[in-house]
Amino acid sequence: MRVISYNLRKHAASGELLALARNHDIDALCLQEVDAADLPETLGPLHLADATKGNRLGLAIYYRTSRFTALDTQSFALQKSMHDRVLAPAHERLIGTRVMDNETQHELVIGSFHAAPLTASNSLRRKQIHAAHAELLSMGKGLMTLMVGDFNYPFFTKNLHLHMKNSGYALSLSNRRTYTRYKVFKGHFDFATSLGLDITSVETLPRGKSDHLPILVHAEYGKDY
Repeated sequence: MRVISYNLRKHAASGELLALARNHDIDALCLQEVDAADLPETLGPLHLADATKGNRLGLAIYYRTSRFTALDTQSFALQKSMHDRVLAPAHERLIGTRVMDNETQHELVIGSFHAAPLTASNSLRRKQIHAAHAELLSMGKGLMTLMVGDFNYPFFTKNLHLHMKNSGYALSLSNRRTYTRYKVFKGHFDFATSLGLDITSVETLPRGKSDHLPILVHAEYGKDY
């Protein structure tokens, strides 16, 4: 399974999506900072599962219809940061889609996640990550789960690895930095967390019009699922 996650930087990189879908032969595309009203229903072989409605700049998930059947899609509000409350309220920071593999009949949940910005604490972002995992679990208990997105967590990722391991999830970073716009805030901002999947690689793709670089996640079904 091949999944791309991309923060579009206030929808600025939306014109790149069709090429990403076609050139990388992906099965799902998870987006952050999209203008939901300006999203097409299809991107080549991909179909829009749904997009968040509460934010002007929100989240969306596309999936390959020849590979998957979408069974359910839900959006979730998570604990708000001060930035959300004062400057730009983000009502929904997670969207999840439960899909069935048309060939193998495996079911799994795919999530697109956008954590609170760097003005918030890592503690708050960890709470958001744990809450997001719980919400995705509510869509199908015991199912394999892949959550990708902008975690806004470039520092102290070793601690985050430990927190994820203790909660049963694996945290996967890409081979190169995903954010290099500012001299201070460089690093891996865009991650994948998984449950029941084997993440074989996470590749940082070339820069486009966004301040984030897309990541391409290669995942395989776990042997126990």
